Amino acid sequence: MRFDVLTLFPELFDPFLRVGVTRRAYESKQVDVRLWPLRDFAEDNYRRVDDRPFGGGPGMVMLAGPLERALAAVKADRAITHPGAPAVIHFSPTGRRLDQALVRDLAQGEGAVLLCGRYEGIDQRVLDRHVTMEVSLGDFVLSGGELPALAMLDALTRLQEGVLNDAASHQQDSFSDGLLDCPHFSRPEVLETPEGPVPVPPVLLSGHHAEIARWRREQSLALTLRRRPDLIEAARREGRLDRKDEKFLASLTVPPAAKASPDGKV
Repeated sequence: MRFDVLTLFPELFDPFLRVGVTRRAYESKQVDVRLWPLRDFAEDNYRRVDDRPFGGGPGMVMLAGPLERALAAVKADRAITHPGAPAVIHFSPTGRRLDQALVRDLAQGEGAVLLCGRYEGIDQRVLDRHVTMEVSLGDFVLSGGELPALAMLDALTRLQEGVLNDAASHQQDSFSDGLLDCPHFSRPEVLETPEGPVPVPPVLLSGHHAEIARWRREQSLALTLRRRPDLIEAARREGRLDRKDEKFLASLTVPPAAKASPDGKV
């Protein structure tokens, strides 16, 4: 996979590409991330990439000229290793919400050009000419597209073969089967706290794999029902719930309290 990132702040990406479990994919070019500083495509001495909007109003707009030149350079360079028109993704509140289903779809492709806007936005003519998909992290506004680009890269990279130490790890993440992940526990078996000892759920120490699997499934169902009931309905529509699942959900007259897992996956 190859991702070409057009950004005013390439320095934001460097630490991300050098740390964590995903760094191996970036170092080996299994996921090839190339940064294109937009100011390199400005033509004046001030390397200007923005100007006031026509019609007035606050803020500045990213100029079409530098973006057009940058996109032309990226597409010409990509044609050497990845023939064909690339997907061009623009990060915008108007875009499709980034979710695991979209991540899985994109993870099967050859990458994309990631267009990171700033200021009040990008000249609409550039978006109309080049962008094939707009993506949003949610209903809030960020200062630019770099953080969404980083989030997308991380989500896509961890799905690539061999990136995670355990190949089954991402298969058990939240949303992998349409539900939130179950809670997780590790040593010590009993955590001593000022409020008293807090043990690990006994079933996890039983060594009975079928019972452990069922406990985890029920914890996942209970947590999802409490935090994201919409996911339960979606799983039901898609036929992801079996009779045991439905029986357990029916027993939950009041969604039980559940703690988020320590790794933040829920």
